[in-house]
Amino acid sequence: MPKMKSHRGAAKRFKVTASGKIKRQQAGKSHLLAKKDRNRKRRLRKPVTLDKVEEKRVRKLLIRA
Repeated sequence: MPKMKSHRGAAKRFKVTASGKIKRQQAGKSHLLAKKDRNRKRRLRKPVTLDKVEEKRVRKLLIRA
């Protein structure tokens, strides 16, 4: 049986931390930035961890986790 391949789109968007949690970047930081508050743009820089429900779906896509 061939090796399982991870979903490349998901692999580029999500990272697994050392403790096993999955983190992702927040949306809304690519364009239309002039109207957004500097504090809001700074908060969007920080990655966030996934909820338990989403985490299960993403783990299937990443396979290795």
